[in-house]
Amino acid sequence: MGTVRYNYYRDVFNSVPMPFAFVDLDCFDANIHAILARANGKFIRLASKSLRCVELLRRILSASGQFQGIMSYSVREALFLAEHGFEDILVAYPVWREVDTPAFRQALERGASITLMVDCAGHVERLERIGAETGTVVPLCMDLDMSARYPGLHFGVLRSAIRTTKDALALWDVIRHCPHVSLEGVMGYEAQVASLPDRIPGKSMRTLALRYLKERSVSLAAARRGEIVSALREAGWNPGFVNGGGTGSMETTCADPVVTEITVGSGFYAPTFFDHYDAFHLQPAAGFAIEILRQPHAGCYTCHGGGYIASGAAGPDKLPVPYLPEGARLSAHEGAGEVQTPVFYTGPEKLNLGDPIFMRHGKAGELCERFNTLLLVSEGRIVDEMPTYRGEGQCFV
Repeated sequence: MGTVRYNYYRDVFNSVPMPFAFVDLDCFDANIHAILARANGKFIRLASKSLRCVELLRRILSASGQFQGIMSYSVREALFLAEHGFEDILVAYPVWREVDTPAFRQALERGASITLMVDCAGHVERLERIGAETGTVVPLCMDLDMSARYPGLHFGVLRSAIRTTKDALALWDVIRHCPHVSLEGVMGYEAQVASLPDRIPGKSMRTLALRYLKERSVSLAAARRGEIVSALREAGWNPGFVNGGGTGSMETTCADPVVTEITVGSGFYAPTFFDHYDAFHLQPAAGFAIEILRQPHAGCYTCHGGGYIASGAAGPDKLPVPYLPEGARLSAHEGAGEVQTPVFYTGPEKLNLGDPIFMRHGKAGELCERFNTLLLVSEGRIVDEMPTYRGEGQCFV
């Protein structure tokens, strides 16, 4: 099967100079349907950070009315998307100086549908001032901390300061006394469930510990999210949206009755990050090709470029992975390099100078920061070429 797939892509891209990035639309669409099937009827907000291509965002939104809204990762990105006609944009991270720009103030005055994240009084007070100066009401979302704490261990990400019902009510009290802001939603993202795999290859004891911590985190996150939302409602908050989860936690997050929408992004491309989950299987839909330019010795093929490393704590899991031909692997000594990447392969496929090695990135949208366009493939041919954010001259972080 791996040989067939390798030859399929090699034939499709026979005349394309390398390196290049691509999206297999047949796999991409299959992932859209798989994600819809897992959502248990909840609305799905698209994480634009994981896609970084306007036309592919549109493709997903047009597939079903269950896809509603965008989660962006900066105000400048939100403004860019609003200019392209997207609505209901939630900025996932707090902002500070970005809201001082004329472009943002003008967007507020035009009534752009952009909701900003807050987790402290300072955020709220600053946005209240912006709202007063522009004569508008700024929509807000309260970010809740969903991490778990044990003696000597913080299991989760370090983001929000809102950890308890008391914290949330104190921030709500600030918000409700500010006439130029409005609390439209609450987000409780259990990153330690959604963004950690179920299995660590070759690490059986660590896998057992990880599974235990993730299982506990599911119930802890649901309880905390439910208690805080209930307390806010009792304190006078008019219920808006409640956002949670991600591709890796769809089953458990969608089972939480308090959650009204779940954010999904990486699952549409299905990077290597998702190869070690048990509850679901997605089809690798995005990748890139690097060209064989040398053969130092039998079974070793040195390619040009390829060092497109994923973010996060540095480690082997952040490296791109040879995808096709099946059985290819990186050199433990060199890894994936900026200008050359050696790949070891001793399988049945005959490789020559000028042939491609197809790679998969560790994460999803970060690959788009390396390429101006994505080649779109369907049914054995290139059907389109679409710009990434980078190809449209945009870089937001």
